[in-house]
Amino acid sequence: MIAILRFFVLLIYFIVMNLVLILIYLVKPMHRDNVALAGKFYSSMAFIFGIKLIKRPSKAINPDESYVFIGNHQNTYDLATISSSAVPGVVTVGKKSLKWIPIFGLIYWLSGNIMIDRKNSGKARDTLSLTGDKMREKKLSIYMFPEGTRSRGRGLMPFKTGAFRLAIAERTKIVPVICSNLNGDKIKFNRWDNGVVIIETLDPVEIDPEQNAKDMAKGFHTLMLGVFERITKEAEELSKHK
Repeated sequence: MIAILRFFVLLIYFIVMNLVLILIYLVKPMHRDNVALAGKFYSSMAFIFGIKLIKRPSKAINPDESYVFIGNHQNTYDLATISSSAVPGVVTVGKKSLKWIPIFGLIYWLSGNIMIDRKNSGKARDTLSLTGDKMREKKLSIYMFPEGTRSRGRGLMPFKTGAFRLAIAERTKIVPVICSNLNGDKIKFNRWDNGVVIIETLDPVEIDPEQNAKDMAKGFHTLMLGVFERITKEAEELSKHK
C-alpha cells in the first residue's frame, strides 16, 4: 500500500515540478542559475523517497569565480540527492541530442547546460575546448562526474581525466562533491524511512597546472574515496538511530 501511494505521489509531484520549472525557464531561459534551481527542485523528491538529506556545503566557494565541480555518480537516485549540491552559476555538459528527449530535453536545454554536437566535435579534446570557451564567455562553473558511468553500489570507480584536463587548461580550482553510498537496493518503496544520505562539498582545491592529468585524477580519487567511506559510515550510523 505504501509503495502504491508513494508511486502516485511521486508521479504527480514530478509532473507538476517539471511544469513549474519549464514555466520559470521560459521567463528566464539559459539563465546561469537555472541548473542550481533545478537541483533544489529535484532534491526535494528525497523526502518522498523517504530519504533524509544532510547537506554540507562549502563556505569557501566564491559565486563570482569559475570552478570544476567533480561528484560521484551512483544511480538514478542522484537526481534526488547529489543534485542538491548544484550552486548558482554551475552547468553540466551533455550531447546536443538530449534536447529531443520529451520534457527532460526541454528542461535540460532551457537550464543553460552546455550542449555539444558530437558530430562536429567528436574528439574529447575538442569537447573540452568548447566547454572551456563557454566557461570563460559566461563565467560558468562546470559540474562533471569523472567516473564516467554509474557505480551502482561498487563504491568509487576509477576516474577518467576529462575534468582534470579541463581544470588544467582553464587554470581553475576543483571542488570535490561526495555523496554517501546509496545502493538502489537500499530504497524500498514499501517503507516510509529509507535512511540518511550525506552530501559533502569540500573547499575548492588549488591545482598545479603543470601536473599530469592522470596523476591529478588519482590524487582526487584518493581524497574523495576517504570522504566517501567516512560519510557512508556516518550515514549508516545515523540511519540506525533515526
